[in-house]
Amino acid sequence: MSLDPILTAAGAVSLAVILASAASHKLRAPVWFRRQVAEYRLLPGALHGPAARALPLLEGALALALLWPATRGPAALAALALVVLYAAAIGINLSRGRRDLDCGCAGPGAPQPLHPRLLLRNLLLAGLALFAAAPAAPRALGVFDGFVVLAATAVTVLLYAAIEVWLANQPRLLGLSGR
Repeated sequence: MSLDPILTAAGAVSLAVILASAASHKLRAPVWFRRQVAEYRLLPGALHGPAARALPLLEGALALALLWPATRGPAALAALALVVLYAAAIGINLSRGRRDLDCGCAGPGAPQPLHPRLLLRNLLLAGLALFAAAPAAPRALGVFDGFVVLAATAVTVLLYAAIEVWLANQPRLLGLSGR
């Protein structure tokens, strides 16, 4: 089954923006991100530095590759694998009872404690990756289609940002409500 190319393009561009943003905050704060990698306690200490350097480069490379139709499918599948890897890291630490750990998702200025909702968020990202990886129906995109792709991308990225802010602020909001 093939999807309308608007859906595959919007999924790819949205995922590219989200990955580029994630790479950006990790590259701007490498010491912080290395500490985040170490805090997950999933890798030997010798791999913390290399992993902290490689992950944002991988995210950036995937973001770029998602923008070209020729590399979109493999890049989307690689992004799907990365999102699943991140979800596994979150899930393992949640199963260890480590809800106080900052997920490292939103950068050093917006800590988010681990919560099962992050797994749902990653499921949504996986859905975007699947849209981007799906074969597109053979039809050329016109100028109007380009505007639709940009609008769908803007809505998706703004919705993602709103979810991130909600997840980051939820502990404070619960504190204000007395829970």
